[in-house]
Amino acid sequence: MRTTFGIDRLLADPGKYLKGKRFALLVNQSSVAADGRYLFEALIAQGYKPEKIFAPEHGLFGTEQDQITVADEVDGFTGLKAVSLYGQTKEELKPRASDLGGLETLVVDIQDIGCRYYTYAYTMAFCIEACAALGIEVIICDRPNPLGGVVVEGGIVHKGFESFVGAYPLAVRHALTIGEVARLLNATEKWNAKLTVIELKNWNRNWLYPQTEGLWVQPSPNMPTVDTAIVYPGTCLFEATNVSEGRGTTRPFEIIGAPFIHPKEYAAALNALHLPGVYFRPLYFKPTFHKYKDEACGGVFVHVTDVAEFESFYTGLTMVKTAHDLYPKHFDWRREPYEYVADKLAIDLLSGSEKFRLNVEAGGQLEEFRQAYFAEEKEFRHHCADFFLYS
Repeated sequence: MRTTFGIDRLLADPGKYLKGKRFALLVNQSSVAADGRYLFEALIAQGYKPEKIFAPEHGLFGTEQDQITVADEVDGFTGLKAVSLYGQTKEELKPRASDLGGLETLVVDIQDIGCRYYTYAYTMAFCIEACAALGIEVIICDRPNPLGGVVVEGGIVHKGFESFVGAYPLAVRHALTIGEVARLLNATEKWNAKLTVIELKNWNRNWLYPQTEGLWVQPSPNMPTVDTAIVYPGTCLFEATNVSEGRGTTRPFEIIGAPFIHPKEYAAALNALHLPGVYFRPLYFKPTFHKYKDEACGGVFVHVTDVAEFESFYTGLTMVKTAHDLYPKHFDWRREPYEYVADKLAIDLLSGSEKFRLNVEAGGQLEEFRQAYFAEEKEFRHHCADFFLYS
């Protein structure tokens, strides 16, 4: 049975939520209805014209790559102003009071992928906080978590390691829909916003995205398929290293490697660990942009053979540690500023603290780090259940 998304329930009766209100949208190219129409077009066609649009990282149509500043723009379809919430400074991640002035309602419809590093949930959260301060209602059109709503993986962000890839203490794979994330943060951060979630119909927490029968519109430039989302909680860790995460290829986050990696050696070492639900195929590739542009790289393709058994985060940790241990003279952590933070290494921001990095650098057993975050997983799983909207 097809899942009905929040956007389709809004469009079925927009007057119920928007009649007589001055409203804006937080959307991007993933904000499409079941019939393929963008939310802003569909609303205008029914006589409900937003005052403006807010756009997250990558821009309204996902045209910009990661960590590229996005300027305000004009939507070429409607002529509406699209205010960028991914500017040159950390302060520009939040809407200004002047941008929200005169609004009564903000409607959010954007596809999250169920992973703490993915920034759209934080853009939503910052908007909720800003709207709460001004008494502006927030309506969330809920969307399924592509990774399902059951499996929680990875620890939380520790104090002092907050960033735009971990602004709040969420687990790496958090098992929440974006509407449930909104409910959790509105309560735990005590914003007390007037928050309405237009719920999904016919969604089961055990379902991955294909089971919803919904259109997959890539929510960001390097999230082309659901397969990408499945590996992302683990292989995104390579953003914090000098190993390519596959940007510049047709299968980002599934292809991992670097010029100094010997594909068969790396694949053999990983396959010998018998990690559940995954096979590593040795390959060569040449990125067309990003790390190692136009250079031949050796590496692996991450084939998920059993998605129910696959442990994305732990697999990613293992891949990083194995690359470090096999190629100690060449492997390095990213040293440049990352997502507006210059005083912490990117790997510490992504993993939630310095503990994983120190474990790897000391030649420790990865299982020691894993056991430490199991307790955080358990606590988060128990805590977030209070905000579930679906069984």
